[in-house]
Amino acid sequence: MVSDPGSTASFYGRFSDGKTAAATDAEVRLGAKGVEIKLPTSALPLLWPYDTLSAAEPLTEYAIDALLTSTASPGASLFATEGTFARRLAVKAPHLSAHSQRWRHARPWIGVAALIGAVSIAISLLDLSPSHAIATLLPDGAREKLGSHVIASMTGERRVCDDAKGLAALNTLVGKLSKASGSKTQFKVSVVDWDLLNAFAVPGEHIITTRKLIAKAASAEEVAGVLAHEMGHGLDLHPETGLVRAIGLSAGVELMLGGSGGTLANLGVALAALSYSREAERDADTHALRILKNASIPAKGFAGFFRRLQQQEGGFGDSSTGKAFDAISSHPNTSERIAKIEAQGNYPAKPALSPAEWTSLKGICGAPLPGRDDDGDGQDDAPAAKSPTKPPATPQKGDRPKTGRDI
Repeated sequence: MVSDPGSTASFYGRFSDGKTAAATDAEVRLGAKGVEIKLPTSALPLLWPYDTLSAAEPLTEYAIDALLTSTASPGASLFATEGTFARRLAVKAPHLSAHSQRWRHARPWIGVAALIGAVSIAISLLDLSPSHAIATLLPDGAREKLGSHVIASMTGERRVCDDAKGLAALNTLVGKLSKASGSKTQFKVSVVDWDLLNAFAVPGEHIITTRKLIAKAASAEEVAGVLAHEMGHGLDLHPETGLVRAIGLSAGVELMLGGSGGTLANLGVALAALSYSREAERDADTHALRILKNASIPAKGFAGFFRRLQQQEGGFGDSSTGKAFDAISSHPNTSERIAKIEAQGNYPAKPALSPAEWTSLKGICGAPLPGRDDDGDGQDDAPAAKSPTKPPATPQKGDRPKTGRDI
């Protein structure tokens, strides 16, 4: 019933206290401070302040009834069925209107759009790389997750070398370099039993290097130089930037906002195919020289690595493709890099590892397998023993061809 169409109008409703299944007739008014509910069993009306109200459905201009709850009476509910009540209540409590609720649901998406817009404007004003800008916004957890996917994708079923003494020597070297790099977290380096001379910086302060690179190196200082260079890439977020560029900005934004992206399974392939700009490579070399100096490790080993690269040319490449060492091929001219290292000048330094630690690091993957020439001297590192009296084995169905390579 509507006794008065003005501000003193009263409406019919059904009130439930939430404690029993029964509902009670109630006279409802829209007062100055809230909904006033007059019950037959109470002399004073129950007051539900407008800002405590919630509606089961948004109140529209066509609403006929309203089902309300209030934090002022937990568990209770009010069902008002007269046509003008809902429309008048929407005026008194606008947060219950359909328009207000649509705006409330839209606000998070508007916030995301504003964030992306602000990032885009900052990128434009500061002349930044969009991929790098998104990479800098990736949470540490997302970068770590990205790195784990890349490592799994890149290494596949290849064994991660885990000789205890070799790992101890590697951790000693990585610890010195990480501390000298100024990184807030220690880099994590994995050596993979892979017949490819290479090293990769991976998102999340991870580095992958290979058995062949360790075998090729003439000293711990050479390995230290390569690792310091890859740390330089990591410090400047080059792996993250390259992957965002490879998978697309939309997937990068999804990662930035906490998503997982739809291309994580093949990120290792994407990273292996990336090449950094020469400017990025020069920056990584600059980082490497700073790290080596801070760690009191001589840079001459780094220069020696490049001199032997020049002398042996393709000897540092992937024997299956003839491509040069990937961490070198897209870099500045090798002579230019040697000159930059030698211009570093002398500083107090000591060996990166002791002779015993270097021997342990060289053996981190265990004894070489027969048929492999990891150190590039043209000789089988572990020639199989020959027995003139033992006849050759008869090939069995399902035997894999012996290629002399792990890949």
